[in-house]
Amino acid sequence: MFTLTSTSTSPSPSPSPSPQAAQARAAGFTASFAAGVSIPVGDTPQGIALTPGGARAYVANRGSNTVSVIDTATNTVTATIPTGAAPTFVAISPDGTRAYVTINADGLLSVIDTATNAIVADVAVAGASVVAASPDGTRVYVSGQPTNTVSVIDTATNTVTATVPVGDAPIGVAITPDGTRVYVACLASNAVSVIDTATNTTTDTIPVGILPILLTVAPDGAHVYVTNVGDSTVSVIDTAANTVTATIGVSAQPRLTTVSPDGKHAYVANAEPDTVSVIDTATNAVVEDIDFGDGPTVIAFAPDGTHAYVTNSVAGTVGVLATTVIPDQGSTAGGATVTLTGHHLANATAVRFGTAQGVITANTDTSLTAITPAGSGAVPVTVTTAGGTGTLGQFYYRPVPVLTGISPAAGPLAGSDQEIVITGRNLDGAIDVYFGPTRAVIQRVSDTQLTVRAAAAAAAGGVTVTVVTPGGRAEGLSYTYVDPPTVTGVSPTSGPTTGGTSVTITGTGLAATDQVTFNGTPAPFAVLSDTTVTATSPPSGAEGTFDVTVTGPGGNATGSFTYVSAPDI
Repeated sequence: MFTLTSTSTSPSPSPSPSPQAAQARAAGFTASFAAGVSIPVGDTPQGIALTPGGARAYVANRGSNTVSVIDTATNTVTATIPTGAAPTFVAISPDGTRAYVTINADGLLSVIDTATNAIVADVAVAGASVVAASPDGTRVYVSGQPTNTVSVIDTATNTVTATVPVGDAPIGVAITPDGTRVYVACLASNAVSVIDTATNTTTDTIPVGILPILLTVAPDGAHVYVTNVGDSTVSVIDTAANTVTATIGVSAQPRLTTVSPDGKHAYVANAEPDTVSVIDTATNAVVEDIDFGDGPTVIAFAPDGTHAYVTNSVAGTVGVLATTVIPDQGSTAGGATVTLTGHHLANATAVRFGTAQGVITANTDTSLTAITPAGSGAVPVTVTTAGGTGTLGQFYYRPVPVLTGISPAAGPLAGSDQEIVITGRNLDGAIDVYFGPTRAVIQRVSDTQLTVRAAAAAAAGGVTVTVVTPGGRAEGLSYTYVDPPTVTGVSPTSGPTTGGTSVTITGTGLAATDQVTFNGTPAPFAVLSDTTVTATSPPSGAEGTFDVTVTGPGGNATGSFTYVSAPDI
């Protein structure tokens, strides 16, 4: 069953304009939406899509079998449409007259008339997962996860006209702006299939990361961004060559990656740490991790790029993410490159962060790039043009992080899912954590604590722990990668069921042993060297040969010991 990861459909109140927003409008600017706007929808919202022009958003609520319709002018739910079981993804026709919703559990694609918000057709597509509409509106493409196919549906007749074999377990589907190719994320193949829409055949297979789940095509069609949930990365595909040109690490459980309308940033919803990673598409580097919602899953941009709508699958809400100041946090020393998005920004004469003036490096009517000055705290970001001065958002100056502890401080060379806790100060907004050159995956973040998973390393030994936040970098802690232990001998090999036998265990990598068990029962032990451990066998309730397991940060190793009953009459 496909799933990307309380119930209320009552509208939330429309937010009151902030003084900054009022000032911006007076000066002829369009300010970002108020931060913190949260719109209650149905249960487990996943897919979201906006109508052309952005007047309405359609949200698939997988858990409540409904589609919510949001009026984006008031941020209220104006209609709730009952559907079949497990609506998952939404696509809107280019003319805005139809919303296409995958009904995953029922194996359907439901077609909604957006004028009446009524379902006018249901098209059978086994395991329907994700849907995408062609730029000319004549076709929609639907992934069928259990059938390893993509169905092509004629929108004039609402019938399936072709079924295209692709890789294993296809989920994400995206179409190039010229409509000539469809890219399909195939979860079980660790690859992306490419469909030629002229022939409805798969013409290429592109290896990507582990468990690719969703993808998107950049507005100019030059790149595809593929979210790999298995290794918490985003693969960047060059569509001219159909090859991966970059792999970008993000946080745990990433879902959809969405590119801003101007193509400058890609936004990744990270469902586990409840963040949105912001990637600079020019450098393929994460420039910010924004704390956002509870279970962020799918992101849809307003056409002007000043804000985006994010489904929060755990919270049952849609949040409004302001994107007028990106990144909106940086070092107190200044020097961060910030992109401001809005309207009427041409020929700006000044940009200020609080009272300090930044350096303008690029300027158009809808975008301005500036270098931040030094500062502290939270400050308004203002732009001055011939039309006046307006506030586009806030910028948060972050102090340098400090690290104070790590637990556990050692782990297996192959990496593991064990949670590692790093403590310190000023850790909120952490972008990256490295153990030596190896990137760790961020699971959770607070100002005083980071929880991460360690990936595999090239060699055993101690490495430096580095944490990168908008405020800077911090080191000073170490983590030790440990080779897995081995057990080559257990002597003696047997003893009485009453226990008490002194046993010598030999092998390699035993110096870090932290537990010895006989058939799962802990035994007293002592480490004599990296090759020798002694233990005392605990009592056993039964005769037989059982595992002797040595456990350490590098993993487990086993030998065997036979329990024998004492003779009796």
